[in-house]
Amino acid sequence: MNKILFSNLTRQYAVLREEILDITDSVLSSGRLMDGEYTQQFEKWLADKNDSIYAITCNSGTVALEIIARYYKEKYQSHIKKFTAIIPSLTYPATANAFINAGWNIRFSDVDKYGLLSSDFMFEGDELPVMAVLVGLYGSSIHKIINKLAYNRPFVPMVEDAAQHWLANNSKRYGYASAISFDPTKNFGNYGNGGAIITDVRMLAEYAKEHRNNGKPSNQRSGSNLRMSEVDCAQLMIKTQYIDEWQARRKSIFKYWLEVFGENGVDVVLDEPEFDSHSYHKFVIMHNDRNTLKSVLHDKNIETKIHYEFPLFELPAYYSYSNPSISSRASMLSRSVLSLPCYPELTDAEVEYIAENVVKCYS
Repeated sequence: MNKILFSNLTRQYAVLREEILDITDSVLSSGRLMDGEYTQQFEKWLADKNDSIYAITCNSGTVALEIIARYYKEKYQSHIKKFTAIIPSLTYPATANAFINAGWNIRFSDVDKYGLLSSDFMFEGDELPVMAVLVGLYGSSIHKIINKLAYNRPFVPMVEDAAQHWLANNSKRYGYASAISFDPTKNFGNYGNGGAIITDVRMLAEYAKEHRNNGKPSNQRSGSNLRMSEVDCAQLMIKTQYIDEWQARRKSIFKYWLEVFGENGVDVVLDEPEFDSHSYHKFVIMHNDRNTLKSVLHDKNIETKIHYEFPLFELPAYYSYSNPSISSRASMLSRSVLSLPCYPELTDAEVEYIAENVVKCYS
């Protein structure tokens, strides 16, 4: 078996190449490289896909989340002394960085056995969290978290870092606003960076449009140059035609592996009753000797990744922030998880080969 890459973007491009080149040439030939018709079309598609009123594109998912944080702080700074965001410990650094860059304090909360924010996070003294940040780790739907938080923490507003899960649960959005990512490795990825803010809040949408464009047109506040290009939006419009097909293929791979692994004692980080609500972003297994498993699969030409090797609070950049300690579920998960290559372009033979070699490691 030839090497199975963790993410093989060249296979997808081989299928789309002519369409991508044609539309790229069309945009470049037009001379309208920013804020053109494809940007408008793509934002409308995003809003409709997420059953929301507004979608505002920007140049990364991190920036999208940071704009949400900046807007919320600016809006309420006369009423709130300290802005604190509750963030799950097991996530990508961008989740924390967006709020830190926007001038927030952060507190890391423990996660449940699927890596999702625990609803039993504690307050410290008189400190009240201003916002809970929800991450559907690996593509999990967050609707259960929403229900728990609504019951346990009814006065804490919620924002989604939906980079991994925005296609879960039929792209249903929750909370105040959502930040999504078009990183190339995502289910619906760009050829560079890209992101978007999804919201029903008109004032946030207006703020985001101006902030991404150096405060224009009103110039009532500062901003930055954070737009997605017209080429990016045009290329993603091509991919809108294929996303449902790609998701169906991911789902079929997940389903096959869940059946095979379930019969052979392979631990999977997925709430199986929630299978139909998942976005099928990453297929993650657990093993007590994860590093040996990774090495064995590497020797079989199967590339794997770890998401994530450490919870954020164990990284030097975040030592100063409150956290649930190294005895947390987040720490335990981080030492056992392993992500398998999972994308629509895998052949059936490759899917079966991966399953066969994983099962051998558990027998």
